[in-house]
Amino acid sequence: MRLGFVLFNWFPHGGLQQDLVKIVRACQGRADISIHCMEWEGRTLEGVDTHVVNCKRFSKTAARTAFANHVLQEVKPKVDVLIGFNRLPGLDYYFAADSCLLHRAQHERGWWYRLTPRVRQYLRFEDAVFGSHSNTIALLLSAQQRQQYSDQYNTPAERLVDLPPGIERKHRAGPDAAALREHFRAEFNIKPDELVVLQIGSSFTTKGVERSLLALAALPADIRNRLHYFLMGRDSRMQQWQQRAAKLGMGQRLHFLGADQGVPRCMQGADLLLHPSLRESAGMVILEAIVAGLPVLTTAACGYASHVIAADAGLVCDEPFEQARLNNLLCTMLKAGRQPWRQNGIQYGQTRNLYDMPLLVADILLQHRTS
Repeated sequence: MRLGFVLFNWFPHGGLQQDLVKIVRACQGRADISIHCMEWEGRTLEGVDTHVVNCKRFSKTAARTAFANHVLQEVKPKVDVLIGFNRLPGLDYYFAADSCLLHRAQHERGWWYRLTPRVRQYLRFEDAVFGSHSNTIALLLSAQQRQQYSDQYNTPAERLVDLPPGIERKHRAGPDAAALREHFRAEFNIKPDELVVLQIGSSFTTKGVERSLLALAALPADIRNRLHYFLMGRDSRMQQWQQRAAKLGMGQRLHFLGADQGVPRCMQGADLLLHPSLRESAGMVILEAIVAGLPVLTTAACGYASHVIAADAGLVCDEPFEQARLNNLLCTMLKAGRQPWRQNGIQYGQTRNLYDMPLLVADILLQHRTS
């Protein structure tokens, strides 16, 4: 069986990109696999045919159109199942790494937003997946996605498949948790009475780093003066974020970590995961923190915020978002005894199936021929 995976671009440590790797690995040995994209950063996957398509055009919109045409004309005829990790016409399956754009355009943005060439194109691609004329099956990561796509497109229920989470078991707190915490805090000279707030993710604007900085700056002085804010990931505007932190009085408290620092050790070394994302279809880092025993403060805009509530492993800032509300919740969590949240999260990770999504997706794709 021939499986074709398509996406716009791949780079290390992106959530969508890591999901693709996990699913490809689950399919290997059971099918012939090829990946097709416009850009690939870093090493390609061993044993997988990876095709970087030259779609350079005068604009990004034109480049995406060229790639969509290439997928329809050159890739789809040569595979048995076509799986997209971005919304594109002609897919057999769409792995729903994104929330509904039409919902966002109608409820969160002004009328002008829908008139831009970029958004008009993305809306056409989204309609090609979820519209009534489509046969694409969408693999969904959260109940929030199902609600939004159903409301906007009236997509038949049989074309919407709910997936369990698919985090790696290595994130669970293990017998080495105390040693990992001690090593991390010693490396960065964190004193026993000091607090570490951790935030993880690329594209800092979307992940709510501005919200985080404002909330941290609003903390009472006795908490703020013994706090360290570690920001893990990458963003094209690192210097500007440092300047913004300095303007808010947080410059000496902000520590940039690269994307290769080892998430489990950082989570064990921290006291709280702050993840006030503006929007997120799932938010894998939220679950990774829960099972690591790291209390979470996130926003209801994240699909996996429901797990914070179900596990009683932290607090969720309601939508519509209010900065003052986030400020108060952060202060509450840093003042509180966080051990119950830690214990609840660890237990949740031991008693819930949060790990098998890649195997389930592989089974769905490989059974497509007989369905």
